[in-house]
Amino acid sequence: MQKYDFIIVGGGSAASVAAMRLVRDYGLSVLLLERGRRRTNPIMGMPAGYMKYLARDTFLEMHKTAPQPQLGGRGPVVPVAKVLGGGSAVNAMVYMRGQKEDYEGWAAHLGNGEQWSYADMLPHFRSLEANSRFNNSYHGIDGGLRVSDPGHLSDTTEDFLLAAQGMGYAINPDFNGERQNGVGIMQHTYGKWNRRMRRSDASVAFLNQLEGDQRLKIETGARVDRVLLDGGRAVGVEYVAAGETHRVHAEREVLMAAGTYNTAKLLMLSGIGPADHLQEHGISVAADLPVGSNLQDHHEVPVIATTTGKSGYFGQDRGWPMIRNGLQYLLFNSGPVTTTGIEACLFFDPDGGDRPTIQLYCAPIVYQDRDVAKAKPTWGVTFTSCLLRPKARGTVRLRSADPAAQPLVNCNFFGHPDDLRLTLKAMRVARELLETEPLRSKVREEILPGPALVDDESLAAFAGQTVKTNYHPSGSAPMGPEKDPAAVLDISLRVRGIEGLRVIDCSVMPTIVSGNTNAPAMAIGSKAADLVAAE
Repeated sequence: MQKYDFIIVGGGSAASVAAMRLVRDYGLSVLLLERGRRRTNPIMGMPAGYMKYLARDTFLEMHKTAPQPQLGGRGPVVPVAKVLGGGSAVNAMVYMRGQKEDYEGWAAHLGNGEQWSYADMLPHFRSLEANSRFNNSYHGIDGGLRVSDPGHLSDTTEDFLLAAQGMGYAINPDFNGERQNGVGIMQHTYGKWNRRMRRSDASVAFLNQLEGDQRLKIETGARVDRVLLDGGRAVGVEYVAAGETHRVHAEREVLMAAGTYNTAKLLMLSGIGPADHLQEHGISVAADLPVGSNLQDHHEVPVIATTTGKSGYFGQDRGWPMIRNGLQYLLFNSGPVTTTGIEACLFFDPDGGDRPTIQLYCAPIVYQDRDVAKAKPTWGVTFTSCLLRPKARGTVRLRSADPAAQPLVNCNFFGHPDDLRLTLKAMRVARELLETEPLRSKVREEILPGPALVDDESLAAFAGQTVKTNYHPSGSAPMGPEKDPAAVLDISLRVRGIEGLRVIDCSVMPTIVSGNTNAPAMAIGSKAADLVAAE
């Protein structure tokens, strides 16, 4: 068997950063195994290009979740990345860290001083980014990850910013700075390459730095089936590539970074998980741990309205507008191709508190997807109310002992009554925005939920029919103190009861952060490299 200091299972945001730092900063050898492709394509590299692939499985694995009684039997689909760079290569590129209180909550829960506090994590965020607008105590300019403002703003976005201020919400110039609450433009993980705005995914930002370095080997199209254990220690992994089974040995440790669903699945396939569940599938138990029992995800519900004029981005990706926009991008690095289309949001608490519980996105279009089939694409605006800290907990379980089978995911959206209550209040704020100038003069009609739905019962039914993921599953293998019965990992991300095995992706979160998870995943990967190297 070929040997490496470390084997990293998965090639996403956290894995890319950890691999880069272990090799570049600590001189260690790493084998990185990614089940997906090596790269996406030039269209996905354009800020607006991701929209072409949201409903396809080219670079995504579609997880149909378990039917949800509280959603009328629906099982929302949750896509996860299947390509080197992970979510950072396919997402809408929003750069958001969450709230200081999120990390302070982790530190308090772990009970080990400043470890995992905001002060502890901030240097990791700063060291990774190359921000085009901010260079201060919150932001860095020397990292590999390019972070910038949208290259273009829709007229609808500008109206949204003014309407929110008209309702009393303050402009926030930096959601990753001193405070999160307020309305403003979101920064994104893209920047200029060869004079054009391009996606800055983790593979490009971090792994490309090591091109030609013999200490890093990257193998794509490699599906890891299990961790190899010897006497309570992880010694390597077994994986399949091009139809052949391979075994590789880790001299030091195996690091799991396959994503919240697949990290949990691989741990359980390896005998690490709830004993009764593993035994149901004929798997010998190596460590009886609550793997997959703390699943959390952000979810959102829309309020959609049409406009009287041709506002926003409807039709800009077809026909002559598409050709014109493409030429403007290629020749002048400007226009709609230089934006993801989701340019601004509002952070607030519908209960009136200072700490936001809702992230309300403004999408300057009426679009149709599998969860909102009644919305026909046209000119208009879609507000989606994303719940930042859901109280419900879902599960990840094995569907079978077949490594090729997807895990069985129970997302449990609205599994706690407070999650639904806050969502309904946020929908009413979205409606109020539509009735506030300058939006009011430009809105033709609300089409969803529709003006006929006004009471909580009917709005709750609508929410159950349309709620969908915000693509941030987390927490399936959380870290925690020794006394925490829900903890799979210790404070250093080590799997309890198994030597030489850690988890280093968003699975480790005890509680989900209050914002998009790509930036936190990278910071976790960076801190994990320090924890690993320290030992």
